[in-house]
Amino acid sequence: MRSILCLLFLLSTTLVAQLPKLKVSENKRFLQTEGGKPFFWTADTAWELFHRLSKEEAFDYLEKRASQGFNVIQAVVLAEQDGLRVPNKNGDLPFQSLETLKPNVPYFTHIEAIMAKADSLGIYIAFLPTWGDKLFKESWGVGPEIFTPEKANAYGKWLGLRFRAQNNIIWVLGGDRNIREKSKDVKVWREMAKGIEEGLGVFGSGIFTFHPQPASPGGSSNWFHKDKWLDFNMQQTGHCPDGASYRKIIHDYNLKPAKPTLDGEPLYEHMPLCFNGNENGYSQASDIRKIMFWNVFAGAMGQTYGCNEVWQMYDTDKKPILGAVAPWHTALDLPMANQIKHLKHLMLSRPYFDRIPDQSLVEGEQEDDGDYVIGTRDESGTYAFIYFPSGKTANINTKSLTGQKLKASWYDPRTGASFVLGQTQNFGSFSASPPSSGKGNDWVLVIDDAAKGYDKPGTVAY
Repeated sequence: MRSILCLLFLLSTTLVAQLPKLKVSENKRFLQTEGGKPFFWTADTAWELFHRLSKEEAFDYLEKRASQGFNVIQAVVLAEQDGLRVPNKNGDLPFQSLETLKPNVPYFTHIEAIMAKADSLGIYIAFLPTWGDKLFKESWGVGPEIFTPEKANAYGKWLGLRFRAQNNIIWVLGGDRNIREKSKDVKVWREMAKGIEEGLGVFGSGIFTFHPQPASPGGSSNWFHKDKWLDFNMQQTGHCPDGASYRKIIHDYNLKPAKPTLDGEPLYEHMPLCFNGNENGYSQASDIRKIMFWNVFAGAMGQTYGCNEVWQMYDTDKKPILGAVAPWHTALDLPMANQIKHLKHLMLSRPYFDRIPDQSLVEGEQEDDGDYVIGTRDESGTYAFIYFPSGKTANINTKSLTGQKLKASWYDPRTGASFVLGQTQNFGSFSASPPSSGKGNDWVLVIDDAAKGYDKPGTVAY
């Protein structure tokens, strides 16, 4: 009888998985599928997805984001917006009791349905078991604070068991919190990770990271870089523009042992800059493009996007947070949400796994300001990308490129269009002036070994 009950439990919680599992690449710099296909992280921030949306609304949201080229959605189980005491759209709370933390199964059945839909659309879920205020509220968040190391382990084990057959899950601990000195915080997160791994059991280990607040010099790497459960590092570069975000990526990239890294929370679209829209105005697509290209060219394995109205799933029946004005479903078509795919397509249009950051491609010293020109290439030197955030002229060093003849093109990050400048002998350096200049006039210079016959930039090769 017990074996029959176990089988029924398996059937009730196991969803048919279509997507392959993800793993870290052999050189520890990127993610790939189990079959070896490159995976360029292109994520949207939807923290309140499970909590504030009905199944039908969630399905509409996922279909829209899939059509825009997103392949990861970041969402939280125990949500920030009073997720322990305000029920989801179905009227369900996550726990039957906050003392025992006994899960309320219908709440998690709702999450499973959304994850299954994501799977069918080719989307992975960056799955946060909890927002950080459930460990400590500090100056914001409503909690309540429910986690001890023991409860974190038990909760993690239950989640691992419940979602053990989901290939499209990426485990993200933390939830917008750094580690307090002389606290139990490190132990809580380590115990939660341990519990999840125990719950996954024979289904193998999952893939894990940690979502911090803005921190210096690293993010998750400040506390967990050498932990075996942490597969890749995550930064939060914050909600101010021109913050030299690439420096944080470079910090993680240079750590030993090597692990992939990315910015999991940059400046959101339609966000009050530095949280003060009255004085600073709101973010524009060009502010966000710059951060994204900077980060990836500095060595990040991908990039997360966010929209102020979408992360909170704001609607007219909700209290707006941080100056949200448009309902989430009307904010899905803001410019950068339709432009991030051009970054993904560019990176997948050239040899992927041996790409490295290389600032020697740009000659001369530069200030850490909004005009910072940054370069990346493959180790073999068959191609290079140089990003010009404001169209200023720069001297390009091509001595690390192997081709005797070079083919140069301009790639437009706004549209994904490109045009060929022509071919030239590799004389070691040349001056490059983008087609236009000024704020919002960002361009990528693509330099190829002409003998390789690469397709036009942005034509996905994988």
